[in-house]
Amino acid sequence: MIKIRKAIAADSETIAGFQVAMAKETEAIDLDWETVSNGVKAIFENSGLGHYFLAENDGKVIGSLMVTFEWSDWRNAMVWWLQSVFILPEYRRRGIFRKIYGHVKNLVQQDENVSGIRLYVDTSNETAQNTYEAVGMDGEHYRLFEWMKG
Repeated sequence: MIKIRKAIAADSETIAGFQVAMAKETEAIDLDWETVSNGVKAIFENSGLGHYFLAENDGKVIGSLMVTFEWSDWRNAMVWWLQSVFILPEYRRRGIFRKIYGHVKNLVQQDENVSGIRLYVDTSNETAQNTYEAVGMDGEHYRLFEWMKG
C-alpha cells in the first residue's frame, strides 16, 4: 500500500540521502553531505522555500520530491516547480512517481492561487522524460537556461 504524505523535519536525513544518491546516479556528482543536509533542513525551517512530499510503502520512505514556488505575473498565481525527484531503484517503474505527482496535481487543482506545475530534467535522462510525458506533462513549450556560481 503506497501512501503519499507531506514530509516533516524528522524525514530530513532520508531526503538528504536521496539527494546525494540522485546526484551521483544522474550526473556523477558527489555532493557534500553537510551542505545537502543543511539545504534540506532549510525547507523545514522556512516553508516559504518549499516543501517535500514522500511516498511510503508499509512505513518505509521509498521516494520523494520537492516543491518550490515561482510567482507568475502572467497568471497572477504561483507555479509549483517539482524538483529533487527520487524513487529508490527497486521501486521504479511501479507508478510511484505517478502517485506523488497525482497527489501534488490534486493539491494544485484545489488551490486557486496556484496555476500549474513545472519541472526541469537533464536532457540525457530519457527515462525520466518518458515518465513525465506518461503523466501528461509537456516538455515542448520551454527550454531551460541557467547560470550558477562556481
